[in-house]
Amino acid sequence: MSIAGIKAISADSHITEPPNCYVDYIDPRYRDVAPHMVEDKRSGESGDVFIVQGYADPLALGLVAAAGKDPKDLRMGGSYFVDLHKGGWDPKARLKDQDRDGIAAEMIYPTIGMVICGLADNDYKSACMWAYNRWLQEFTGAAPKRLYGLGMTAVSSVPEAIEDFRRIKEMGFKGVMLPASPGTKEDYDDPSFDPLWRTAVELGLPVSFHTFTERRTDSAMAEGSRLFRGPKISAWQSVIRTCQDIIGMFIFGRVFERHPDLKLVCVEADAGWAPHYMYRMDHVYKRHRAWLKCDEMTKLPSEFFQQNVYVTFQDDWVAFKMTDLCNPRRLMWANDFPHSDSTWPWSQELLEKHTESLTEQEKTWILRDNVKELYNLN
Repeated sequence: MSIAGIKAISADSHITEPPNCYVDYIDPRYRDVAPHMVEDKRSGESGDVFIVQGYADPLALGLVAAAGKDPKDLRMGGSYFVDLHKGGWDPKARLKDQDRDGIAAEMIYPTIGMVICGLADNDYKSACMWAYNRWLQEFTGAAPKRLYGLGMTAVSSVPEAIEDFRRIKEMGFKGVMLPASPGTKEDYDDPSFDPLWRTAVELGLPVSFHTFTERRTDSAMAEGSRLFRGPKISAWQSVIRTCQDIIGMFIFGRVFERHPDLKLVCVEADAGWAPHYMYRMDHVYKRHRAWLKCDEMTKLPSEFFQQNVYVTFQDDWVAFKMTDLCNPRRLMWANDFPHSDSTWPWSQELLEKHTESLTEQEKTWILRDNVKELYNLN
């Protein structure tokens, strides 16, 4: 099945790291402390969890592969790895899952790897990420025309990140996923990062920032966190904030002004908010830039957003209604398989309804061509 004959490409899908992902592929120096899977019975609801050095709480698997489940059955723990979607780690099974959902190809992001982005120990974090990169290269290599990977780097320093970018390109990955915060004293908008952004442009590697990759102490969704008000469900409203802050930093920090060909991908943070966010940036720039000590830029903030920033979304029907207020060449649909927010296996039914107001050209752009052109896919 496909909408209007368009075989969609998911701009954001995930793997479920198998038990051996980090243990077997990590630098031998870290093998004894590699992230690993164990059975957890402490909660009274037995299930498998990942143990990651640096985090006191184990990482449960209940939501990482809950695609297709009834909402009333969703829960954090109580899931065993063998019961999860096999397509999370088996490429042959993955292609069958794609076919069932009418998907031609996917851009692949990690799961446990997203949480690893928030680790404080740069060396350990880097070792874990490179274990993941090695495993992912084998996973995507089984179907190189349908499974496209994005490599990870800890950004421990700019020179090290540059070398990581080059290795990631050599491994055949199509982009780079960065942690929400670098492992340096300087943030991403500091001019010291300019050599890294030049390298990204030179290599043709878009840089991606995914939700849930901030430090655990900065995440409203972390266990024990009180970075939100009211019931915990209200914390879910904050998940897009990290990506929004990064976009604002790149724009007002003049990263795009210095590197007009740099492409930034805001992943799984929805898109319906983008028109108002662009308006708000323009308003603040025009009205308040003098006292906020913001020098005049060569373009309005909204223009940088529409040129340099790509956003991915799943069932955000508002985004489809806002294409006239956005740049439709920067909107990219995704099914987020196999996570709990996934539209799998109902993506086609959903898209048939949500894209009713779009032209055929807009459908083609958002469902396929934008991601195809951004990552130069075959």
